[in-house]
Amino acid sequence: MYSYLIRRIFMLLPTLFGAAILVFVLLRLVPGDVCDLKFGGEGGYVDPEQIKMCREMLGLENPMYVQFYEYMKGFLTLDLGVSMWTTKPVTEEIAGRFQISVEIAILATITSIFIALPLGIISAVRRNTWTDYVIRGISISGIAIPSFWLGILILLGLLIFTQKYFGEPWMPPVDYKSLFDDPAYNLSQMVWPALATGFRYSAVATRMTRSAMLEVLREDYVRTARAKGLIEKVIVNRHALKNAMLPVITIIGMEFAFLMGGLVVTEQVFNLNGLGKLLVESVEQADFTMTQALVMLAVAIFVVANFVVDVMYAVLDPRIRYG
Repeated sequence: MYSYLIRRIFMLLPTLFGAAILVFVLLRLVPGDVCDLKFGGEGGYVDPEQIKMCREMLGLENPMYVQFYEYMKGFLTLDLGVSMWTTKPVTEEIAGRFQISVEIAILATITSIFIALPLGIISAVRRNTWTDYVIRGISISGIAIPSFWLGILILLGLLIFTQKYFGEPWMPPVDYKSLFDDPAYNLSQMVWPALATGFRYSAVATRMTRSAMLEVLREDYVRTARAKGLIEKVIVNRHALKNAMLPVITIIGMEFAFLMGGLVVTEQVFNLNGLGKLLVESVEQADFTMTQALVMLAVAIFVVANFVVDVMYAVLDPRIRYG
C-alpha cells in the first residue's frame, strides 16, 4: 500500500509542473495587460511613459524567461506574490474567499451524497417499478435544472413563504460569518446555495450509482449469494454496494474539485464572494499574478481530489494497489 501511495504522489509532480507552464504561456498570449486597463480604462489620453513605468514596476518588461523564473520560484516556495490590480498579497486575497468556497463545496458534496446514494441504490434494486421511474425522473430534472436557477427559485420561495405565514419576508444573510464564529448565522446563509448546488450534482451521482449497482447485481457472485439464501439487504450492502462504489467515488471527487472554483453564477445569485467570482474579476482585470495563483489552486485541488479518489480505489479494491 505504501509503495502504491509513493508512486501516486510522484505522479502528481509532473502534472503540476506541466500545468504551471501551460498557465504561464497562455496568459502571456492574451493581448493587453493590467497597466493598459488601469490607465486606459476611461478611454482618455494616457501617457506612454506612465504605462511603461507601471509595466516596469510590475516586472512585465522583463524577458519571458525571467518572468517564468520568478513565477516558478514563487510557486515552489508558496510565495504567490502581490496582486497587480489591488497591490495586496495574493494569499490574503484568496484566503478570504477560500473558506467560503470550501464550505459550499463540502456542504454541497454532503448533500449530494445523502441524496444520490439512497436514491441510486433503491432505483437499482427496484428496477422498472414505479419507484424507479420516480427516482429517474428526479435525477433527470436535477440534470436539466441549472443550480443558479434553482437557487433563484429557492430565494423566491423563501420570500413568498415567510411573507405569507410570518408577515415579513426573510432572506439569507448578506454578511459572511465563519461557521466557528456563529454556526446558526453561517448555516442560514450557506445551506441554500449548498442545497441548490448539491441537488444538481446529486442527479449525476444518482444515475451513476444506479448504473453501477445494476451492473454489479448481474454478476455471478451476487446470483450465488442469492442461491445460498442470503437476504437481499445483506447482498446489497455487503456484496454489491462496495464493488459499485468505484465510479461513484470518481464522480463525487471530481464534483468536489469543480465546486471549489466553478460556481460563479451561483455565487452571484446568493451574493457570495468565492473563488469563482474572484477568478472572473482577475481575468477581466488582466491580473496575471492573481489569475495564475487561482488557476494553479484549482489544478492542485483537482490533482489532490484525483489522488484521494485513487487511494479510495485501493482501499475498496485491493487488486488495484498490487496491479
